[in-house]
Amino acid sequence: MSKKRIKFGLMLQGAGGHMNSWRHEKVPADASVNFDYYRELAQAAEAASFDFLFIADGLHINEKSLPHFLNRFEPVALLSSLASVTKQIGLAGTISTSYSDPFTIARQLASLDNISNGRAGWNVVTSPLAGSALNFGKAHPEHSLRYKIAEEYIHVVQGLWDSWEDDALIRDRESGVFFDAAKLHKLNHQGQFFSVEGPLNIKRSSQGQPVIFQAGASDAGITLAGKSADAVFTNSRNLEEAKAYAEKLQAEVAKNGRQPVGIYPGFSPIVGATEAEAEEKYRYLLSLISEEDALAYLGRFFDHHDFSQYPLDGPFPELGDLGQNTFRSNTDQIKRQAKEQNLTLREVAFEATFSRGEFFGTPEQVADKLISWVEEGNVSGFIINGPVLTEALDDIVRWVLPVLQQRGYWSPDNDSKTLRERLELPFKQNRYTKVATITA
Repeated sequence: MSKKRIKFGLMLQGAGGHMNSWRHEKVPADASVNFDYYRELAQAAEAASFDFLFIADGLHINEKSLPHFLNRFEPVALLSSLASVTKQIGLAGTISTSYSDPFTIARQLASLDNISNGRAGWNVVTSPLAGSALNFGKAHPEHSLRYKIAEEYIHVVQGLWDSWEDDALIRDRESGVFFDAAKLHKLNHQGQFFSVEGPLNIKRSSQGQPVIFQAGASDAGITLAGKSADAVFTNSRNLEEAKAYAEKLQAEVAKNGRQPVGIYPGFSPIVGATEAEAEEKYRYLLSLISEEDALAYLGRFFDHHDFSQYPLDGPFPELGDLGQNTFRSNTDQIKRQAKEQNLTLREVAFEATFSRGEFFGTPEQVADKLISWVEEGNVSGFIINGPVLTEALDDIVRWVLPVLQQRGYWSPDNDSKTLRERLELPFKQNRYTKVATITA
């Protein structure tokens, strides 16, 4: 490898990122709850030397929710099952800090990390949808408060993950000594939001702790990532946005005295042997979306606002602060693009629902884009969130990876055993372990 090896993750979300991907002939209509389908995807990604699987999640649905949101597996349950049918690929899942318990989540993720021999990752989210609160009998925290809760939550979970030092469990049958009590630690956390004694009742894994991903792009999200993330999942729409995000994030990381973190934009490739073939794929996928679908999809970002009340071919409406306490970074992008490009509501809705995107065209054109984002945008790799996952994965593996390999940006040779190794992250040292010093 003469260049940076581009790392790849695969987003597992039903049939794909396209809102009506379940209608596509290349996937089962019940993909979102079809374990055999997920197993085949996971094994295909692993065989292609992908670095990790990634599962997004949410906690509230209504009749306007996307099809793959309406009926889907819980991430830890699915990843634990996939751990038993894979050997090397990482397993990262989304869990909310606003609507879960830190001790339970620390235990679940540590279990997944041990089951998979050090391949677990946690995508930390704060749950933007206010409707989530209705399922947990509590008030939905406002935006900044959610991130304050998340910061303490991560601190608690990582503290629990260090309950056992790596050599604490002796298990000496002759002496009858099972563990060294001096190497088992209570957390005794008393904070603003949580009170947790510990210790956790499961050991650390071969990577020390699960990898911490984060997906927040707001100022509060970037601040949190700067303090605790090992890697971030982003939704940058173009190279300029990717550059600006990377600069802002890494500055925040450096401010906390940490090494740069990995940046993984989601991307939705549409690849054809020719541009005409890629265009044909796009047109077919676009035909699966109705005007009503597009307006409903756009409404997700604005607290499920009813956009059908406005003229479809009129200007994008003035919405004030609507959506600012949910998908703030997305709503800001949508409103800015509509204003700068003088777009109609129809154009905004279909663009938000399904655009060609940056990664459209021939294998060479898509490879050029990936390389430019790595070299100029300072990203570490990409998470495929293809419109139809089976097709997107096949197109990247069959057409794009050979081009990247020829240009020195990808290699199938990677015998890393843990997710930290695959992402070039160091083993997570236990905070209680004394570091040996060498004296003259």
